[in-house]
Amino acid sequence: MDLFRTIMHRLNVIGAFKELGSTRERRKVLLSLSVGQLLLQLSQLPIAIAIPSVARHFDIPVTQASWMVIVRLLLLGSTVFLAARLGQRYGHLRIFIAGIVLMTLSSALASTSQYFVQLLFWSAGVGLGGALLSANANAILVMAFGDQERGRAFAVPITSARIGTLTGLVLFGLFLQFLSWRFVFLTSLPIGLIALWVALPLLKNKSLNERESTHKDKLGFVGPVLMIATLSAFILTGIHLHSGPDSFSTVAAMNYHPKMFLGFLGLAILFFVAQIFSKNPYFDFSYFKKKYFSMALFSNTTFHLSMLSVLTLVPIVIEEGLGMGPAVVVLILLPHQSMGLFLPAIAGWVYDRYNPKWLRPGSLLLIAIGLALLGLFAGKLPIYTLPILLFPASIGSALFNSPNNALVMNTLPENRSFASGMLETTRQMGHTIGSIVGAAIVGLSLPLLIDSLPTNEAQHFYLQGFRYSALIVVWIMIAGSIVALFHKDQPA
Repeated sequence: MDLFRTIMHRLNVIGAFKELGSTRERRKVLLSLSVGQLLLQLSQLPIAIAIPSVARHFDIPVTQASWMVIVRLLLLGSTVFLAARLGQRYGHLRIFIAGIVLMTLSSALASTSQYFVQLLFWSAGVGLGGALLSANANAILVMAFGDQERGRAFAVPITSARIGTLTGLVLFGLFLQFLSWRFVFLTSLPIGLIALWVALPLLKNKSLNERESTHKDKLGFVGPVLMIATLSAFILTGIHLHSGPDSFSTVAAMNYHPKMFLGFLGLAILFFVAQIFSKNPYFDFSYFKKKYFSMALFSNTTFHLSMLSVLTLVPIVIEEGLGMGPAVVVLILLPHQSMGLFLPAIAGWVYDRYNPKWLRPGSLLLIAIGLALLGLFAGKLPIYTLPILLFPASIGSALFNSPNNALVMNTLPENRSFASGMLETTRQMGHTIGSIVGAAIVGLSLPLLIDSLPTNEAQHFYLQGFRYSALIVVWIMIAGSIVALFHKDQPA
């Protein structure tokens, strides 16, 4: 421990982070964004563990109860770019605070729901509030910190988000075991009030309330509606709204998923054509001509694809392939998630100080190595070796996020709203693609009569499907790593 402190002191890592809080306003910005991310994270991934309890309380199927999560993801993913544009027009801090208010109020009211439809309605409010919050947080950070500080600055809310995930998994489990699912939703109330208490005084800061004066064009109606519809169709492509089991290979699934995907493609083409011929486009495709901005977004998408692939595939291989319980899944994922408690800060510091070309591609390559090891050896080695196999991916996941967020925002300085909106949109789309790829490849690898097979044979097919899926994600991560390798921070 003394050696670690000596190294940190010599490298001046602690001093470098102290610079971020050199003024009271900067400290408040970091604290506000961190508490906001904590609120956002507590209302997303950990909330899924409450689905069975909610189903029992309202006496409904688990598939129906899962809509409280689906509607959150649907609203968050489809409206996040609109939220960034609203921040551009009315001020990022104002919309950020509106998101905190909406999330806090909706979560608190969700805990009082007497009917499932009420819970569904307030869950939609949480998703919309999350979009308002997340889409504007990046822009606020960029307004408060220079481009040589953003790696470290982004590390702070990213670490807070990881704390939210870990806290939610543990705390919500205790609530569900000993109290009630209502406490899961009530958790957001004190966090939200703290976030408001920290953020509201920032409204007095004129520099944080500046609007992007050169981008005050009207948002219009057709553009936002078409984009929301397009993204919604894409998200719904990966959700099992068909009858029968949650599968991609049944007759009902084959009748639903391809049609939904075709609907998405049709809407995407319509949206593209409408924006290209619009005199005042809601979504300016010309920004993608900046190849380094586009390359950074591609790498961001592949990264978040890998995150959801891990969270989708690990439970499948442990529960279905190895016959273990959900508690084992948590034990396997805890070391993976815990890397995010300190490595983002180190990665952000390295990015700001040295900006090494290998950091982002190396991180993605580590994720690929971890998934490859998991795909090749899961089921062949003892269960306790799974965190070791996943360890390279755990390191890579924790190292990538801070420098990549900073890079995306630095690559499009002329329009922080568009950059922030696309950073969050590609995050959500990466999550969607990751969950689809993870589940679809496994599902297509299973025989139709998997439920009638003996346990040992069924586990064999699940392990085989897991390997196929993991290796496909590996190749996607390698592609993301190659793109990141050829990225230049200063476009020519």
